[in-house]
Amino acid sequence: MEVQDITTHSFKDVFSLSSIEFEKACVVNKPEQIDTYTIFWIKEGTGAYYIDFEQFSFNGNVLFFLSPGKVFSVHSEKIKKAYRFNFVKDFYCIQTHDKEVACNGVLFNNVYETPFIAPCKKDTQKLNFILENLIEEFSQNETAQYDMLQTYLKQFIIQAVRIQKENHQLKETVETKLFKDFSVLVEMNYKTLHAVTEYASRLGVSPKSLAKNFQKVGTSSPSDFIKNRIVLEAKRLLIYSTNSVKEIAFELGFNDPAYFTRFFTKATSKSPLQFKKEYKN
Repeated sequence: MEVQDITTHSFKDVFSLSSIEFEKACVVNKPEQIDTYTIFWIKEGTGAYYIDFEQFSFNGNVLFFLSPGKVFSVHSEKIKKAYRFNFVKDFYCIQTHDKEVACNGVLFNNVYETPFIAPCKKDTQKLNFILENLIEEFSQNETAQYDMLQTYLKQFIIQAVRIQKENHQLKETVETKLFKDFSVLVEMNYKTLHAVTEYASRLGVSPKSLAKNFQKVGTSSPSDFIKNRIVLEAKRLLIYSTNSVKEIAFELGFNDPAYFTRFFTKATSKSPLQFKKEYKN
């Protein structure tokens, strides 16, 4: 990676903003597992990024949003300038502010779609204005800096949510709200709750009603949704942890490691050890 300049602003290890310029417009990052909420803004460039074992292409001005735990890398020959925001839950809690910002399950913790937005010229100007205020505030070291930085970050996220909803014409219906609530609940509990009935009970609906809701939204069944989330985490742990298959099985709520192996093999057509060996090779 040939970098001309990296400038990083940080506040007490809870929020940072980095601007990166590439000397020869080239970047190839090794995969990393994200441990904070992260926003990438590629201002100029084309290429591909990889998130959780899937490839996504980008062209031009684009932002994408990553929650802790996701595995991420960028491969490109034409990136010129990019920004990276990192913040921890203690600085800005996505779940706590969801009623105000409505980004949980839309930008972050979106387990059924990789959220990215391509802002138009007008939207880019708005985001740039907030970004400039953020950079200036980082350099101030004035009273209530924590609150000011949090406010600017919140404004940036709100603007991104507006762009996402406008571009995708997101309109919340009874079906989409239930689907979002279910997906967020799965994200919080997939290691301990594996049955559709357990989620349906917590949502106050019957398993049959939940299944019909998924049909209306046009996505996979509730059971497949839960299964896919467990399998994704299993893949992450197999590749990016030193835990044994037995330890991973217990971590994901399986009392019988042999059953976990059968579960994983049925879902991926590979045993856990085979998947790990093939991916690392």
